Amino acid sequence: MTKIAIILGSTRPGRNGEAVANWVYDIAKHRDDAEYELVDIAEYNLPHLDEAIPPSMGQYANAHTKAWAAKIASFDGYVFVTPEYNHSTSGALKNAIDFLYGEWNNKAAGFVSYGGAGGTRAVEHLRLIMGELQVADVRAQVALSLITDFVNYSQFAPASYHTPAVDTMLDQVVAWSKALSSLRRPIAA
Repeated sequence: MTKIAIILGSTRPGRNGEAVANWVYDIAKHRDDAEYELVDIAEYNLPHLDEAIPPSMGQYANAHTKAWAAKIASFDGYVFVTPEYNHSTSGALKNAIDFLYGEWNNKAAGFVSYGGAGGTRAVEHLRLIMGELQVADVRAQVALSLITDFVNYSQFAPASYHTPAVDTMLDQVVAWSKALSSLRRPIAA
């Protein structure tokens, strides 16, 4: 069965992303086309990138990197739930992505973003990063506004039209994850 991670890309105290990621996961777990798992980068306690050898070599020295690599390698595709900070994604998510290379290759990714302008600029940056990591990013994305999809910028209350948009994005992520499966090689542990 195809495995898709829903990656919560914020570690900020009081983060809005937790409610958003749980909402995406609740929609996903009612589907039968893949196995979905919520992955919270905060649970991995990744420091600022501290591996001496470039990730493209796949030679990780630290236990936290090895645990993160094993988790990411176990998936066929990803849904990144990202805030928009200063017209980009969170530094914590960028750092978590940068720890690895081969574990991301030849997989698919979709995006759910939130921010003052729906987080769309964060997704644009993530699309560039995904290209370098050989990840096929899908067209459909979900952009949530802090103004209209949150009460007082903090209580998540998404408009109903976002639910079918999540399903469309998941349809694409699953389809591309399956299509790319023949390109993936096992990552050495």
